[in-house]
Amino acid sequence: MDPSVFPTLGAPDAGNTAWVLASAAMVLLMTPGLAFFYGGMVRVKSVLNMMMMSLSAIGVVWVLWVLFGYSMVFGDNVIGGWIGNPLQYAGLTSLIGGDYLGTDGQVEIPLVGTIPALVFVAFQAGFAMVTVALVSGAVADRMRFMPWVVFAGLWVTLVYFPVAHWVFSYDGVTSASGGWIVNDLRAIDFAGGTAVEINAGAAGLALAIVLGKRRGWPREAMRPHNLPAVMIGAGLLWFGWFGFNAGSSLAADGVAAVALVNTMGAGAVSMVAWLAVEKLRDGRATSFGAASGVVAGLVAITPSCTAVTPVGALGVGAAAGALCALAIGLKYRFGYDDSLDVVGVHLVGGVVGTLMIGLLASSTMPPGVDGLLYGGGFAQLGRQLVAVLAVLAYSLLVTAAIAYVLKVTIGIRADPQHETDGIDEHEHAESAYEFVAGHGGGSGLFGK
Repeated sequence: MDPSVFPTLGAPDAGNTAWVLASAAMVLLMTPGLAFFYGGMVRVKSVLNMMMMSLSAIGVVWVLWVLFGYSMVFGDNVIGGWIGNPLQYAGLTSLIGGDYLGTDGQVEIPLVGTIPALVFVAFQAGFAMVTVALVSGAVADRMRFMPWVVFAGLWVTLVYFPVAHWVFSYDGVTSASGGWIVNDLRAIDFAGGTAVEINAGAAGLALAIVLGKRRGWPREAMRPHNLPAVMIGAGLLWFGWFGFNAGSSLAADGVAAVALVNTMGAGAVSMVAWLAVEKLRDGRATSFGAASGVVAGLVAITPSCTAVTPVGALGVGAAAGALCALAIGLKYRFGYDDSLDVVGVHLVGGVVGTLMIGLLASSTMPPGVDGLLYGGGFAQLGRQLVAVLAVLAYSLLVTAAIAYVLKVTIGIRADPQHETDGIDEHEHAESAYEFVAGHGGGSGLFGK
């Protein structure tokens, strides 16, 4: 069988398929987990709107993913290698069929590597969903819901799908001819430091600038309304991130084991580093800081989880925790209202993790590349820098264009009075909590 013809047909490996099936479910859980994480961070009058932005990404992305998105990411190169052929797998029709039951003694179904192609489809869809949801954190409290849904559809099509093709589409693995960052530039990004984290962070910055600041920011205190929800969300994200990173091996193998161990290590030490910065700077360590520190470390280890040693992962996590804890103050210095620190955590963390591959990568690890501190010179660091700048610039410019067009056509900003009263009430006709006075008999705060 010609290995350049995709999808290949054959019998899937049961162990690898089971692992990626589980990983796909874990990655899907990250988007509801992010809804808890973001929802707890905002004020009580906008929590439902914030959570709806995350959950709506699942529906919007899945429809477009089935129709043409998967094909744009993993189809063969068109337009000079900048995007996959949107018609090659349109509707997923060429990824189904074959002999599923093995009635002739041989199972023959479409595969990606050693797993069913449809399992890979579902796994990668989760990446697209959570990336779109991440962007919403930059515009909490002030963006109308339906314009957000329109923005999400346009953004995933014009920004995420092309960038994911550059980073995730490997020649001879997921397609016959794939993206330029992974195949031509040979930058290392195992699970999406550029395509997910930097991409979402740059988009959040552009959207926040076009949308404008929250009313009263930064004069008024806009504190998280539910810190336990933030910590629950961080825990769900950490759990899902094992599928995100280790699942990207597409096999139950040693590469997945390396990614899992490094994901654990970077998240743990980043939390410690963030809390240390808080203690030194503010005199106290906070639960909010602990949750944010975990996420910063997970962001940074995403591109580098197979390229660095377990000790190197501790270095990546420590750098991310400390630098992201400092970076969240940049919005006050430069005057952009990034509501939930998408820039400070995801953009900065993604840059740190991607560039540190050029410093801390070890040839003893699966990619077989030495970074600068392991005697590898500046070559890999240069490749990583080009990947960072390319994704950052593309996402920033195209997102700003999309946001501006929507701003002058359908409008994206909530009405001033709606924003003051609470966007939940006016956009969704709901409130997150019903506080009802008791009716005798000691029914208490939450009476019938």
